[in-house]
Amino acid sequence: MNHTLRSDAFLCDAMERFGDAVFRLAMCQLRSHADAEDVFQEVFLRLLRDTTDFTSGGHLKAWLLRVTLSRCRDLRRSAWFKRTAPLEGLPEAAMPENDACAELWNAVAALPDDLRAPVYLHYVEGYTTGEIAGMVGCRAATVRTRLYRARKHLKLELEGNDDEQPERFSEAAGRKGAF
Repeated sequence: MNHTLRSDAFLCDAMERFGDAVFRLAMCQLRSHADAEDVFQEVFLRLLRDTTDFTSGGHLKAWLLRVTLSRCRDLRRSAWFKRTAPLEGLPEAAMPENDACAELWNAVAALPDDLRAPVYLHYVEGYTTGEIAGMVGCRAATVRTRLYRARKHLKLELEGNDDEQPERFSEAAGRKGAF
């Protein structure tokens, strides 16, 4: 059986261009630095061995994020993952640089898994609901419903803290990369 690997240059370029997005998505999904690093390595090892002919950088990025979501889902389902407790909260590496968005980031991290991924992909990575639907394996209407529920949940969560929160949420949600 002949397995051809992708070139080192291709892999290095993909890691440089899309590595941060893969790692941030894994952190958002798993909330563990060590697990996110493991997923990062597994995703790029899979890319190294995969034979898919990517038509553009966007196609490659979408493939990487879909594989990341799949691997995170597999890891969360594993017996090992269910029996372990994280030793850390959200590490500082995944926190936003802007302290004003830290509370929003924490609220997003507390969302259920099925709501957190669409929020991240839509507001941070800038994907449309149709593109997200293809990545997570559901209909676009389902993604829109999940985004609606996530926004509703975040609004309730952030409004409960003080009266200024809804304004900060709407400002932060309108900026790409607010998380």
